[in-house]
Amino acid sequence: MINVLVVDDDFYVAKINAHYVSVVPGFRVASIAHSAPPALVAVERGGIDLVLLDQHLPNESGLSLTRRLRRLGHDIDVIMVTADRRPESVREALRAGVLHYLVKPFTCDGLRSKLEAYAHLRGTIDEATEMDQARIDRTLGTPRTPKAVPAMPKGYSERTLELVLRIVREHGTDRQLSAQEVSELARISRSTAQRYLKLLAESGKLGLTLRYGDSGRPEHLYSGV
Repeated sequence: MINVLVVDDDFYVAKINAHYVSVVPGFRVASIAHSAPPALVAVERGGIDLVLLDQHLPNESGLSLTRRLRRLGHDIDVIMVTADRRPESVREALRAGVLHYLVKPFTCDGLRSKLEAYAHLRGTIDEATEMDQARIDRTLGTPRTPKAVPAMPKGYSERTLELVLRIVREHGTDRQLSAQEVSELARISRSTAQRYLKLLAESGKLGLTLRYGDSGRPEHLYSGV
């Protein structure tokens, strides 16, 4: 079980974020704090693996608290949550040792994907006695050169391809889209949307994940990369 400390100065937001964490299998909300001092106390008590940390706190920024936790030698990980989208803020967070950077507002699924990626990262590293370069690259998500979209197959339209790609990138920022949702937004048939989505996913222009429902059949969900 991964124990999470939720830190947000807004009591309502903190409660919502804690609920989001609690519904993800393998994660437990160990404590909630609304400012830096009680957050530090909770970490120093022990038993915290991950901090879901708001950047804008009343007495100390989330980045400042992250740096202080590092200086004190606390072996924890941090996911920063903030409305700040500036590139320099993202760079500062990475340099401070933040593992993920999640932009507000986000959905439960948006946070779930970050938590599941974190759990996978922990499991991959903890289970390995030694890691070769290929495994390290897979674990850290080392950027790769995107594949070019292959030559347009017969029966495909470049305009429709660009439309589908734009829709997923614009509407799938904080969530993943199904073929049905894309078909409605693009005003094309579901089967047509599926064909173009498959082509874009195979070329590396879109991300593809599978979600299994009660029927046992996976639903294909697409996101920008």
